[in-house]
Amino acid sequence: MMITKLLLKHKIEILVSVLLVIFYFATRLPNLLSFPIFTDEAIYVRWTQIGLNDANWRFISLTDGKQPSFVWLGMVFLKLFQEPLLSLRLVSVVSGLFVMGGLFFLTYELFKNKWTALLSSFLYVVFPFAVVYDRLALYDSLLAVFVVWATYFAVLLARKIRLDIAFFLGFAIGGAMLTKSSGVFSAYLLPVTLFLFDFKNKKWKENLIKWGFLALFAFILAEGFYNVIKLSPFAHIIGEKNTIFVYTFSEWLSNPFVNTLGNFKGLSDWLFTYLTPFFVFFILVSFATIKKFPKEKLLLLFYFVLPFAALTLFGKVIFPRFIFFMSISLIPLVSVGLTEVILWSHNFLKKRGIDSIWGVSTLIIIFFILYPLKVSLDFVFNPKNAAIASADREQYISGWPSGGGIKESIEFFKKEAEDKKIFIATEGTFGLMPYALDIYLGDNKNITTKGYWPIEEFPEELLEQGDMSPVYFVFYQPCPGCEFPGDAPDSWPLKLISKYKKGENTFYSIYSLEQ
Repeated sequence: MMITKLLLKHKIEILVSVLLVIFYFATRLPNLLSFPIFTDEAIYVRWTQIGLNDANWRFISLTDGKQPSFVWLGMVFLKLFQEPLLSLRLVSVVSGLFVMGGLFFLTYELFKNKWTALLSSFLYVVFPFAVVYDRLALYDSLLAVFVVWATYFAVLLARKIRLDIAFFLGFAIGGAMLTKSSGVFSAYLLPVTLFLFDFKNKKWKENLIKWGFLALFAFILAEGFYNVIKLSPFAHIIGEKNTIFVYTFSEWLSNPFVNTLGNFKGLSDWLFTYLTPFFVFFILVSFATIKKFPKEKLLLLFYFVLPFAALTLFGKVIFPRFIFFMSISLIPLVSVGLTEVILWSHNFLKKRGIDSIWGVSTLIIIFFILYPLKVSLDFVFNPKNAAIASADREQYISGWPSGGGIKESIEFFKKEAEDKKIFIATEGTFGLMPYALDIYLGDNKNITTKGYWPIEEFPEELLEQGDMSPVYFVFYQPCPGCEFPGDAPDSWPLKLISKYKKGENTFYSIYSLEQ
């Protein structure tokens, strides 16, 4: 009876929530496999296959300095759905759904308005940054799940100071740290939540000490989860891998600010591209009314600014996906700004005798989200024309790391190997090649693949192999003596079979050995 009353009382909110979930899947699931596999996706999918089939390799991601949680979840999905790339992309799709839910609870806890909270979830659905990464088999959507829920529980801990909340906070931080090294920011940012601490309470000193112990407990619990990686002898490689992407403090001191300006320009450009002018406008509007929930707004801003500044200062090699998790904290601010615009418009019209809050709200939301929605839908249905960050376009669509042509080549090799054995040489020993081929052809007994790097001199062993079976060579990267990425050196004894254009001067090419 009580449940029935609750359902009737909140029927509109429930209906809106159901529609949001449907809308979410409508922007994430269509054409999920039409987008070609990308270098990092090929690596993660292949690791998942290996780990699922051999328990000794459940920590395989550590061999390249990557945390294991995404690959572990990928194993579960691969067991359920069989199709390798689809399985891992579904991990990101489902992760995004939990990010959307986390944003609702975080926004409601901060601003105590269910419609602002629902609007925050809706904005995540149309957020181009989220649409891109919720559809790729990369770590970043899963990281965003743990970060947004860690933020929510950190806010709760600062306000309610309870042991059960500290437990959930520890789980969330631990999950973030087991997903990516940048997940540790969920722990580093805990002091920021003291913006919300009640210093007016007579027992504030006692409560502050209690908060400190509970925050420390949550961090220790998270470290306990993270230390599961020490079951593997490869755990130390994570630290080594991190130095490829960020400067150590000693490196930074020897030449401070060497990349700061370039990092700031690049990161800002990518961020504004994905936020679009409309989201940026609403963030600014949210601070135009700073007297409303000032501490809550500053907390969200700091949750973005501090990790962004750290990456700007210490970043050595950067990509747009590095700022995805931190950009999530801006979505509630966009929601607050949009709510303010709706209320201003409603009050303006009401004074003139027009009282239709639902109509005003609908029109304003539709008007302001049309462009972000267009960018998102372009990526779903026509990615080559989508206005995404230039670096992401290069990586996923037009550059040599993208997987254009792989689907066609797999079908070609399957047909060639129907009645005979073939040998496939690939440009590269790790990454898109040979992993993308191994994912789909690795179980074919008529097919042998082998990677070669660096591509300098022609591998003489291929001549011997050619006496036993047809030999093919796949090119997709730049190489010495090649005019464009995807070309073979002119002096090599190869004949072009097929060439697939990815960018202006970027190709994926299949050659056969001339005998």
